Amino acid sequence: MEKIHLDLAVIGSGPAGINGAIQAAKLGRRVALIEKEIVPGGNCLNSGTIPSKSLREAIIDLTRYNERSFYGSSCLREVTIDDLNYRLTTVLEGERAVLLRQFKKNGIRFIQGKAEFDTPHKLLVSDDRGRYLYEVYAEKILISTGSEPRNPMHVPFDLDVILDSTRLLSIKRVPRTMVVLGGGVIGAEYASFFAALGTQVIVLDKRDRLLPGLDAEVGIHLQVGLKELGLEFFPHKVPQKIERIGDRGKVSCEDGSIYEAEVILYALGREANVKGLRLEKCGLAVNERGYIPVGPHFETAQPHIYAGGDVIGFPALASTSMEQGRLAARHAFGQASRTFPNFFPLGIYTIPEISCCGYTEEELVQKGINYEVGRAYAYEIARSHIEGSSHLGLFKILFERETLEVLGIHIVGRGATEVIHIGQVAMSFDAELDYFVNQVFNYPTFAEGYRIAALNGLNKVRTEA
Repeated sequence: MEKIHLDLAVIGSGPAGINGAIQAAKLGRRVALIEKEIVPGGNCLNSGTIPSKSLREAIIDLTRYNERSFYGSSCLREVTIDDLNYRLTTVLEGERAVLLRQFKKNGIRFIQGKAEFDTPHKLLVSDDRGRYLYEVYAEKILISTGSEPRNPMHVPFDLDVILDSTRLLSIKRVPRTMVVLGGGVIGAEYASFFAALGTQVIVLDKRDRLLPGLDAEVGIHLQVGLKELGLEFFPHKVPQKIERIGDRGKVSCEDGSIYEAEVILYALGREANVKGLRLEKCGLAVNERGYIPVGPHFETAQPHIYAGGDVIGFPALASTSMEQGRLAARHAFGQASRTFPNFFPLGIYTIPEISCCGYTEEELVQKGINYEVGRAYAYEIARSHIEGSSHLGLFKILFERETLEVLGIHIVGRGATEVIHIGQVAMSFDAELDYFVNQVFNYPTFAEGYRIAALNGLNKVRTEA
C-alpha cells in the first residue's frame, strides 16, 4: 500500500470537496481529493445539478418551448432521448475537463477509490474489489460525500419503469406517461421537464401544494404555470404500494386511489451518503436525521475533521456547498473566515424557474413584522413580451412599511435565477425599497421588474400614509 501524507484529505469531489481542496491548495497546503467514482464531480456533476439543468435547457431549446406563445403548436417537434443525451454528454465532458485542469493547476492529487476511517487522522482507500491501495495520513480532513436518493427497501426499483432521480438519467425513451412521487424540488423539476416534452405527468404528494417551503403566492403562481404544461398535481396522496406490472408502474395510495404510468419517478427525499465511511473509527456519529452535525465553521465533534455539502443536511444546494467547503478549508488552516451568511438565493429550475432570497410572507406574519408587498407581473415588463413569456411571471418584493428595508425577494419566470442576485446584493447592503426606484436599469430587460415592483410597493405606502 502506498502511504500518503497530507495537510488536507478531502473525501468526495462534489462542490464542497472541490472548493475546499482548491482553497487549501491556494494556501500552499498538500491536498488530495479522494473519490470513489472514476470521474470527479460527485453527484452535482454526474447525476444531479449539472445533468438536470443541462437536460432542462436542452428540452427548452429542442422543443422551442419559449416560441410557443408566438407560433403555437406549429413550432413543436419530437425530441428523442438521443437528442437529449448528446447535449448532456457534451456538457458533462466539458465540465469534467475543467475540473481536471483545476486539479493540475493547483497541485491537487486525485485519488480514485473508496475512503474509510481507520483512525481520526488516517484513511484507508480501497478499489471496487475491496483491496486497500492507499494509507492516507492527514492533519485535516474534509468530509464531502454528498447524498443519495432515499430509496426504501420495499420499493422495487429497476432501470426502466420504477426509477429514482439518478436512474431517470439513463432511460432509453421519452415516456408517454409518468407518475412523480414527491412535490419537492427534484420531483417538481423533473415533472416540469417531461411535461414540456409532451409526457402526461401526474405528481402525487402528501402536502397541500408543490414546494411548500416557497412563499405561498409564488407556489400558486408556479402551479398555474405547470398546469399550462398539462401537469396534474394531486395533494394528500400517500403511496401505500408501488409495483411493476408488465412494462408499467402502479401506485396504490392510502386513500384507495390508484395511478399507473409507463414510468414512476420516486422523489421522496435524499439521505446523507455516509455508508462505509466507518465514522465510529474517528469518533463521529450522525444525528437523528442521518446527517453529520457541524459547528459554525463546519467543524465536527473532532476539531480537525470538517464536513460540508449535502452530508450535513440543509440547505443541500450546490451553491451553498461550494461556500461551505471554502470556509471550512480557511478555518482549518487558521485563515480569517466569516460564518455562513443568513440569507442566500434559492434557485429552483422548474419550467418556469423560480428564485428567492430572504423571508416569505408567511415568515413575516409569524414574526409579527409590519410589511408591505410590491409586485411586477410579466405583462408589465417589455422584455417578457419580446421573449414570449408575458403570460406568466412575477417579481415580488417584501419590505418593512416604516423603514422600507427590503426583507425578501421572490421571482417566477424567465431569468429568475440570474436576476435574483441584484436583489441579493441589495439586501446584503441593507438597501431600502427606493434603491430600486433610483437606479437606471437597462431597457428592455427582465431586471426592470425590480423597479416596477418597487414603484408598486412605494405607491401603496404613500397612498395609505
